[in-house]
Amino acid sequence: IAIDLCRQRFRQRENRLHERRVILCFGRLPVEVGCGRRERAEIGDIVSGQTVKRPFVIASFIDVESPLLHEIAGRNVREGKAVLHHQWVPLEDISANMMMAVVASEDQRFFEHIGLDMEQIKKARKENLTRRRPRGASTISQQTAKNVFLWPRSSWFRKGLEVYFTFLIELFWSKERILEVYLNSIEMGKGIYGAEAVARQHFNTSASQLTRYQAALIAATLPNPLRFSSRNPSAYIQRRTQEILRQMDLIPFPENLR
Repeated sequence: IAIDLCRQRFRQRENRLHERRVILCFGRLPVEVGCGRRERAEIGDIVSGQTVKRPFVIASFIDVESPLLHEIAGRNVREGKAVLHHQWVPLEDISANMMMAVVASEDQRFFEHIGLDMEQIKKARKENLTRRRPRGASTISQQTAKNVFLWPRSSWFRKGLEVYFTFLIELFWSKERILEVYLNSIEMGKGIYGAEAVARQHFNTSASQLTRYQAALIAATLPNPLRFSSRNPSAYIQRRTQEILRQMDLIPFPENLR
């Protein structure tokens, strides 16, 4: 029964990926706010039956109704500083430079593994015996499963569900589809989600026009996009960007996506 419920939830999420709605969360209650246009609500306004206690702004729209975006939006609303930038674009409207950069930075064996990269997991476990701060070995597929289906707080229970949904999306989605969802749902700056939003907010361009350097710069910040910025890169991010550019020339990448 539990497996059937999880599969049903998976199908519901997949159907909602194509919906274009702006969604906020007041406490734990999600409410619709608009549809495909810039919205602003002032104190005292009524939105979907909920009274707005603090002003908030929504830029663009959210296509992926994920717990992560719900929690971020809800927390920011409660703090009176909710500005959420997100715009869904199909994979063909995202620069190949951006695709190659995230694969080079986050998951170089993305097109080879089936969701989990056992080589990187073993390597991370060995390195973490001596590292002060443990490093993870999550693949792009795992990050996508977490962003779309689960909540951000880490726990062994959530990790177990993450593995389940990772295998599920690897089974039902193509690698191109996983990459498309990943590049439209990953946080790439404070309140900025997806390649199109970060391209417009940080480089005044579209995701399809990102250069190799810009894409590598964005990918360099992904381990911690709230601490690091592709708009104002630190010396560390600039060094990491150069390494990603070098790796982009070395990793195997499908010709149909170049």
